[in-house]
Amino acid sequence: MRGLSEANLKMVAGARSFERGRGYLDAVSGVEVGEGWVTASVHGTERYEVELSLGGPGGLSGECDCPYGLEGNFCKHLVALGLTLLAGPESLPGQQKAARDRARDLDGWLSSLSKDELLTLVQEQMGEDRQLRRRLALRAASARGDLAAVRARIRELLDIGPFAQYGYVEYADARAYADLAGQAVSAISALTRSGRAADAIVLVREAMKLLAQSVESVDDSDGWLGQVGTGLADAHLDACRAARPDPGELARWLVGHALGEVDDGLTDIDPLDYESVLGEAGMAVLWQLAVEAWQGNRRGWAEKYLVERLAKRGGDVDAVIAVLAADLAPDGHTHLAIARELDTARRSDEALSWAERGIREVRDLAAVDTALVDHLCDRYAQADRLADAVALRRDHFGARRTLLAYQQLRAAARAAECWPAERGGALAVLRADAGQRQQGRYGAPALVDALLDDEDVDAAWQAATETGAHDRQWLALADQARATRPAAALGVYLRLAEPLTERTGNAVYEQLVSQLLSIRDCHRRLGSLDQFTGYVTALRTAHKRKRNLMRLLDQHGL
Repeated sequence: MRGLSEANLKMVAGARSFERGRGYLDAVSGVEVGEGWVTASVHGTERYEVELSLGGPGGLSGECDCPYGLEGNFCKHLVALGLTLLAGPESLPGQQKAARDRARDLDGWLSSLSKDELLTLVQEQMGEDRQLRRRLALRAASARGDLAAVRARIRELLDIGPFAQYGYVEYADARAYADLAGQAVSAISALTRSGRAADAIVLVREAMKLLAQSVESVDDSDGWLGQVGTGLADAHLDACRAARPDPGELARWLVGHALGEVDDGLTDIDPLDYESVLGEAGMAVLWQLAVEAWQGNRRGWAEKYLVERLAKRGGDVDAVIAVLAADLAPDGHTHLAIARELDTARRSDEALSWAERGIREVRDLAAVDTALVDHLCDRYAQADRLADAVALRRDHFGARRTLLAYQQLRAAARAAECWPAERGGALAVLRADAGQRQQGRYGAPALVDALLDDEDVDAAWQAATETGAHDRQWLALADQARATRPAAALGVYLRLAEPLTERTGNAVYEQLVSQLLSIRDCHRRLGSLDQFTGYVTALRTAHKRKRNLMRLLDQHGL
């Protein structure tokens, strides 16, 4: 089959999953081949169901209900199935043709049976398969509109009792419980299809509450109940579209749900999806109720989010701003959100005013949302207010004193053609920090990093010598100064290499070899390669048991 090969399996799964999949070849069972798909069970930590898709428009793909597969990954279990197919004695195209023939024969046989024969067959299967009998009984109750029977069965399906030990459903039983709970979704959808959509609305809301009560007592690590919740949300929307309930009642229910009436985190219902059902009258009620809820709890996240989204949907920028302005974040993030809304509405002057207000109202510029600073500087640049951009960058740098803030100040000052003057003041701030660090009153300064970023190696070396520097900074200094200060750089490399020789691990060995290459370059510049040869010989003798290190040394000619 085009697309199925070891190379393609390895490409889709990745080397790690591919190699791990080799160890699961004996764990594959129940292989069933169809046209374009293959299913099987793979026994790992648990028994997992896998489906491999072959020859589709997206190429080789598959699904597995293991935790890794549920995240959308092509897992080791899928690899094992693919390798099992490739190792089979019969060609996959032949197996697929046989599957098509079997399906055609089965369809032909079923079509030839009379109604009584089909009824007898179904009754036989119900006698052997209890779950099938329950599913069909539920469908029958839904079809005849037996609301009491359907309600009772849904309660049974969502009851954790049969699966719970000591009142809790363990991980191993969570999927079985979710499979049954999923039948409730099918029953409710069947009610809608049979013309009982109004009853379906009542039952789906009851089911949501039952699921919310159950979720805290189930180990749903794999998210099975989340799928049930999504199914219930879809069933509710479908039922509302079919039944067209009272818009005011529906609006009240949607607001209550959005604000936590059914606080399960599973049935994520978006009121805006119901716009066509609610109509203008229902949307007006929805807006009114949302605003009232927000006015009663202006700091409530759910209330704020709902009103904000409804305001945006209606294009009411002032309403959006009112919601945001009711709870301004101390770091200026909300001011920025308001400025962006106003920019989108092409109210640039107001947007600029809000951004500037955000900077003014931040108590500690070191804690400001940096996106607000960037936004305002961009606006200043667009308005050719370069001096204002430099002033803001200067203040922000003075509060943050980081390499990034220094780089941003430099960019703004260069655009305003005043960097030489600004640089002196910025370096003075960093030198003061370095002095405080020496006295133990301040953290690691950015002075050396800033000077290196300016490519002022001599000044950076002097600063590191006078005020101290981290090993990372010394290494960067040595790398930049090696051509002009080989002896000084050599001393740094030797000092940094020494502790590496006492450690183990491939990552450490790679660092050590990198240092040795730099040490060799310094000796070459100094004309003292004999000393380097002696150093490496002594190193090899002392650490000859570290085979991976010896291999790396050989690879680099050391």
